[in-house]
Formats: sequence, structure tokens, C-alpha cells
Amino acid sequence: MSTTAPQPPEPAIGSVTDRLVDANRRYAADFHDPGMDAHPVLKVAVVACMDARIDLHAALGLELGDCHTIRNAGGVVTDDTIRSLTISQRALGTRSVVLIHHTNCGLQSITEDFRTELEHEVGQRPTWAVEAFTDVDQDVRQSMARVRTSPFLVHTDDVRGFVFDVHTGLLREITTQ
Repeated sequence: MSTTAPQPPEPAIGSVTDRLVDANRRYAADFHDPGMDAHPVLKVAVVACMDARIDLHAALGLELGDCHTIRNAGGVVTDDTIRSLTISQRALGTRSVVLIHHTNCGLQSITEDFRTELEHEVGQRPTWAVEAFTDVDQDVRQSMARVRTSPFLVHTDDVRGFVFDVHTGLLREITTQ
């Protein structure tokens, strides 16, 4: 009896990237310029995990042009996240920040030792932190605090954090203690 899950069939074309490029050609064939600029209609930036199980726009009822979306491993607020939020606010007019982490996150199953393992493997220590965590609620609180205390952000009064349940699709709001 095999313990490996059945693998999906290989794409009909050469690679996954080829499949994506082909899908883009079909998309572009029916594409019509919506005539909008880079300023989000709802003046909101959403910071979320890159997890493939989260269809962020569908989960939040968002349309093209509604928000800025910043995604990374864990949805954590890093220096680069602050950089993107600063540009979003100061140059493109966003005023609200929504932070979304989720249940069963991969960052809950690794530790900062990941960096040491990488150093041993490639001979160079990463300059970035893994930002691993065990308590998703506390990690959302930490991310909210990082946004609220950043000297670069001008709009820190409307910052809210949530945990997305990957089994139900529901958001659960996290409050500061």
C-alpha cells in the first residue's frame, strides 16, 4: 500500500510556467483596459499570507482595483511589508490596513533554525528572519503593533487583524489585549 498521495497529471504543455503563459494569452484575448490608475478604490491595503489555499479577493468580496494586496510567508509585517505599506499610503492614498493570517500556517511548523540549516547548506546565512510563530493570534497582534508603531506610516488608526480559518473560510477578528 502506497503512502504517497496521488499526483495530479502533468500539464499538457512543457512546464507549469508554460501553462501560466498560455492561460495569460487566453486572458489577454478578452482583456479590456478598465481605465483605472494604481490608487485603490477602497483605500485599503491587505497584508496576508501567500498560502495557496486562500483566494483573498473572493474571501473578502473584492474586485479588481479595490485594494493593494501584499502577500508573504505568514502574512507577517516585515521591513519590506512596511516599505510597501508606506508607498501604498503616502503615494497611493490608502488609509486602512487589514492583516490576515490563517490557521494551519506553515510558519507554525518550522523554527528560526531554518536559517541555520540554510547557512549550512549554502554557506551563507540569510539576512532575513523566518518569522516563525506558534500562536497565530499573538502573531497577528505583533503584526498590528508593528504597523501601528511604524514612523513611516501616516494612517495607523484603522488597522485590524484577522485569522482566516482554512477549513471554514471564515475570518475571526483579533483584538489587542
